[in-house]
Amino acid sequence: MSDGIHKPVAADADDRPRTLLEHLDELRKCVMRCLLVWVLCVLAVGPFCPQVLAWLQAPLATIVDDPHALITVMTVDAGLTFVFKTMIWGGTILSLPLLLFFVSRFVFPGLRPVERRWVVGVLVVAGVFFVAGVATCYRWIVPLGLEALLAVDKWLGVSFGPLRLEDYAKIVFQMVLAFGLAFELPLLLVILGWMGVVSARFLREKRRHAIVINFVIAMLLTPPDAVSMIMMGVPLCVIYEVCILLIRARELARGKARGEVIGH
Repeated sequence: MSDGIHKPVAADADDRPRTLLEHLDELRKCVMRCLLVWVLCVLAVGPFCPQVLAWLQAPLATIVDDPHALITVMTVDAGLTFVFKTMIWGGTILSLPLLLFFVSRFVFPGLRPVERRWVVGVLVVAGVFFVAGVATCYRWIVPLGLEALLAVDKWLGVSFGPLRLEDYAKIVFQMVLAFGLAFELPLLLVILGWMGVVSARFLREKRRHAIVINFVIAMLLTPPDAVSMIMMGVPLCVIYEVCILLIRARELARGKARGEVIGH
């Protein structure tokens, strides 16, 4: 008789119901871990600030002979300000995977296995898209943008002088991070399309609105010049069209699968 009785599988200790105090304690631990990791990553970036500066100067090498002589500081504390900002931004980016890991550990007990796989997959793809956006901007957009700005100066007959370290670093950092964040937008659209929240037809009908929104996003995320805004706005519009094609392909595949099920 005992062979016919199935014993219930023991639940995972992390999936058991918890009291409010236990949730608050886990939240406190999550916040403390995130804060500790962030501080350690910020401190770890400090010794590499000269390499970061060389990385920022590399796009200038495509348009000037000596990019190192072109960057200058106008105040005594400009170098220290650059180091501080580099540590903050670099430490934040470096610690982001671990921060997401700790946050996911706090949230996962309240999710079903399917939802957990979705979250992990979305985080991985989002990371890949962010890196792709940063790499694309650094490799092509930043040199093209700098060259376009210099061409405008030459057209106006304005002499091109030394660049302030803080101004140049701000332009490059802002463009690179902006492209990394902008490349997350297609992922959001595709997820909404695959969930059935939006359709390819809806996105096609709202194309004009999307173009305006894309250029508004580009205006907010890029430095205050028309060249940078156009160089981000146009790729965003192209990515929007690619999202429509992906969502349409998903709709056709879903319709075909339903047809096969009905046929059987």
